[in-house]
Amino acid sequence: MPSFTYTAIDRSGNQVSGQCLVRNKAEAYRELESKALTPILVNIAAEGAIGSKGKGGAKAQGAPARNVRMKRQEMVLFTEELADLLDAGMNLERALKILNDRQTNPHIKSVAGCLREEIREGARFSKALSLASPSFDELYCSLVSAGEASGSLPEILRRLVVNLKQLYDLQRRTIGALIYPIVVLLACVVLLFVFSTVLMPSLSQMIQKTGQELPFMTDLLIKFTDFMGKWWWLLLAIIVTVSVSFRIFISTPSGRLWWDGYKMKIPAFGPVILGRFFAQFCHTMSNLVNNGVPLLNSLRLVTRGTPNRFVRNHLEAVVLDVGEGTSLARAMDKTKSFPEQLIDRVAIGEQTGELGKAFAKAAAKYDEDLDVRIGRLTTVVPMVMLVFVAAIVGVVAYCMITTIFGSMSGLRNR
Repeated sequence: MPSFTYTAIDRSGNQVSGQCLVRNKAEAYRELESKALTPILVNIAAEGAIGSKGKGGAKAQGAPARNVRMKRQEMVLFTEELADLLDAGMNLERALKILNDRQTNPHIKSVAGCLREEIREGARFSKALSLASPSFDELYCSLVSAGEASGSLPEILRRLVVNLKQLYDLQRRTIGALIYPIVVLLACVVLLFVFSTVLMPSLSQMIQKTGQELPFMTDLLIKFTDFMGKWWWLLLAIIVTVSVSFRIFISTPSGRLWWDGYKMKIPAFGPVILGRFFAQFCHTMSNLVNNGVPLLNSLRLVTRGTPNRFVRNHLEAVVLDVGEGTSLARAMDKTKSFPEQLIDRVAIGEQTGELGKAFAKAAAKYDEDLDVRIGRLTTVVPMVMLVFVAAIVGVVAYCMITTIFGSMSGLRNR
């Protein structure tokens, strides 16, 4: 039987340390609680601490790494393969063992090994996720918890795969659509630099020899570039100060609440964020209700898994009203935050006793709308950037043409 070392706080508030012989870490925590000790740190003892080179020391040396960050592609691969193994009839511990043994990706291998170790020690899968990797956010863990509660863990994992792929596809399509405008923008910046440092000084000297004044736009552009060359450090300091202050502000409860609400009003991006929430909300509620989870518990699970504080406040109000006996449709309508079409679908589902089916139909609709909005986003943003770059290039070209023609007419007059 392995030995565990612990550091804990006793009833008088003093810190104590010691060892206990138990089968796993879960039993170590239970033994500490039976002794009225509050555990701070519990670890398996090293080989020297137990006086032998037994299995406990080997396990400590070969323990998988914790807090391993995974990329979005790795998250998709891990979730999809785990769902496949569970669908094949394997239990969770066996599925994680296969991932740990056969997966070639070191990050996925470490996460799977850590999860298997925690589950073997008695931890719930949703709790073990947060211990294994910070890549599993609150929404991911809460949805997995809902899947455990409803017995639909493979279905929840499938839905998480769809969401992760949507986010990855949105990121990939947005970056791909912005590559060309960004290259053009960089070329525009280089053009402005060459124009301001090489061409404009020569052209301004030429015009000064003719005795004519610089055109208004050319003179304005020269003054702007001179100002940027002289005070660029001040502008950089202002940008950094504003950015840091903004990050500090949105880290406060009131600032986070304001920012989470404002994000959904940003042109082009806001509808995508809002549409993704409605699609996720409907899919999750459909899975939970269809798998027998009570409505109030389903709402609580969805609320805990919503990272947006602004939306979470509205969901908490819905949970409170439903808990007091109000119908779900009426509670959603009171918040003034849900679309009328969704409220109507929910009301019909409550009346017919097929609320899960109503949420499933609404989820399909919001998935289609989300695809349309993502397509618009990846089309509009590059167009806006190209228009901006074209305007800058047009101003530079206009300044050059007016300066050259002004200098030529001055030379002719002389």
